[in-house]
Amino acid sequence: MSEPVAISINVNGKSEAATVEPRRLLVHFLREELGLTGTHVGCDTTQCGACTVIMDGQTVKSCTIFAAQADGSEITTIEGVGSDGNLHPMQEGFWEEHGLQCGYCTPGMIMAGIGLLKENPHPSEQEIREGIAGNLCRCTGYQHIVKAIQYAAEKG
Repeated sequence: MSEPVAISINVNGKSEAATVEPRRLLVHFLREELGLTGTHVGCDTTQCGACTVIMDGQTVKSCTIFAAQADGSEITTIEGVGSDGNLHPMQEGFWEEHGLQCGYCTPGMIMAGIGLLKENPHPSEQEIREGIAGNLCRCTGYQHIVKAIQYAAEKG
């Protein structure tokens, strides 16, 4: 068995230091060690996108990254987006445009939407659909999710 690895990660603006097993996935570290359960585990195979977070400015699926690989990184989870009484425009878009039903995919969709608008502040409908293609929703049919991202893009 491999020796544990010491890591230091900035998560949602807070420095976190821990010792992890080398094969510990980032999603499990976030959920189980830090209690950030908004990052969901949907498949563990990078298919669904429920575990999407922003790492060093890029959206990543945290079920495919070892916590040790994130050492020295800056991570933003859904808990680091907006605040009580002050929704991020993407969160507001999901609220206003009914971009969720069961809510399981919502954190990953919001994070993917934020990442998309960072790269392309004014995407077309097709670019939005392509931008969230790696995130699955089993409830909404995507139309309201697309409208939610359009809403956030308009809010700037």
